[in-house]
Amino acid sequence: MADDPIPEPVDADGFAPADAPPPWGTERRDERLARLLRKARTLPRSPGVYLMKDHKGVVLYVGKALNLPDRVASYFVPSAELGFQKNPMLDAVHDVETIECESEWEALLTENRLIKDVRPRFNVRLTDDKTFPYLVITSGEDFPRVFVTRDPTGAGDEASRALLKGARVYGPFANAGALREAVQVLQRAFKFRTCSLDITAGEEKNKRFRPCLLHAINQCTAPCADKISKEDYAADTERLVRFLGSKRSAMLREMKEEMARAAAELRFEQAASLRDQIRAVERLDERADKRDNWQPEAESIIFEPRKALKSLQRTLGMDEPIRCLECIDIAHLGGGETVGSKVCFIDGRPFKSEYRRYRITSAGNDDYASIREVVSRRYREAGDGAELYPDVIIIDGGLGQLHAAMDAFAVLSVKPPMVISLAKKEELIYVQRASEPIRLGRENPGLKLCQAIRDEAHRFAQHYHHLLRKKRTLGDDTPRAGGAGGASMGDEN
Repeated sequence: MADDPIPEPVDADGFAPADAPPPWGTERRDERLARLLRKARTLPRSPGVYLMKDHKGVVLYVGKALNLPDRVASYFVPSAELGFQKNPMLDAVHDVETIECESEWEALLTENRLIKDVRPRFNVRLTDDKTFPYLVITSGEDFPRVFVTRDPTGAGDEASRALLKGARVYGPFANAGALREAVQVLQRAFKFRTCSLDITAGEEKNKRFRPCLLHAINQCTAPCADKISKEDYAADTERLVRFLGSKRSAMLREMKEEMARAAAELRFEQAASLRDQIRAVERLDERADKRDNWQPEAESIIFEPRKALKSLQRTLGMDEPIRCLECIDIAHLGGGETVGSKVCFIDGRPFKSEYRRYRITSAGNDDYASIREVVSRRYREAGDGAELYPDVIIIDGGLGQLHAAMDAFAVLSVKPPMVISLAKKEELIYVQRASEPIRLGRENPGLKLCQAIRDEAHRFAQHYHHLLRKKRTLGDDTPRAGGAGGASMGDEN
């Protein structure tokens, strides 16, 4: 049965707007949803924000879309299943309005601003301001940092209040995962730092600091290692601020004009930097797919690296997202030609320029002693505070191997954030300072990621071990550098 009709608003001459929906109650439910589906399919094919409204014009729900017609239409197809929280919305929605945006990231910002202002009843996650994530760009530091927080006032402690004093705060945001993903994508363009280091311009120790791998993959300009001046970093940060506060087309126009001025004034290095930023901004909406084949040997195992990283983060109870993982393995045959390997994954994929192999000099066939030696050699600079640790360090082996690694870390001044070991056969994860191992299902994406990096470390260690055995047995003059896959690997003998 149709609902009781409620008169629609009309203009001064008594006519309804040209695109006004029929009066409420004059359509059956299936007719109303079919009408909304037809309207959705005529929307412009662009990113944007959509607002579901009832017959009184009250906003019921706000969402964002990379492609408006595809996303909005998905609500009204006969097979749509929105879940128990959103299904009742279909009984009330009478019309849809949209706001076109230039990019998905602009749509994200617009969506969250509208949700904060309107508070639609079906945006059920947004009932408590204290749980909202915010994007922060600090201002009281020589090299401002960018990070996500749920405490934008710094109420937690005095250090947080000092850090947030005068900072630019954006939000609140509805989806913490989407916000963190946006930060990573923007970092490819503007190369800001996301670490918590206290960096002072001009300090002599900066010249000796080894930057983290975000610098190696060209996602940070490494002010920690004196790779960029305070003035140039400030200019990059200001471009990020302008990008967040304006439309992308206007931002790109300004950057191109600034690049042309720099080139005209023979400031070619700055012009090249701006050119790279412009290209990165223009590619912000690009998504990788299987055709990219960045590191195909790992792609065959980890189809969804982002999902695997989030799963592992939950398993280990870590507050911050995992981006960099390293794994250590030992290989020998009866104590002969004992070697160690260290492989590195960034964002769930191999980063081969940071692979390292170690010729063990003191341990023979003692796996525990070999692990202590490799850990000490690899992380001594991080232990002295001259380098950042990876987010997670994985040791190939069981509880004994983990204890051996922790013995090596115990003598270092700075401790790593997370060290685990992965035992073969049962595939149990042992965690530092935890009394019981973690058993995950064989299809768990976080476990699959750990297995992938463990197997890669094992492959790389075995390859080096066989090279040394061949050289010893046959006198083969095999080059020490270089390794499997044709990539250049570093030896640390």
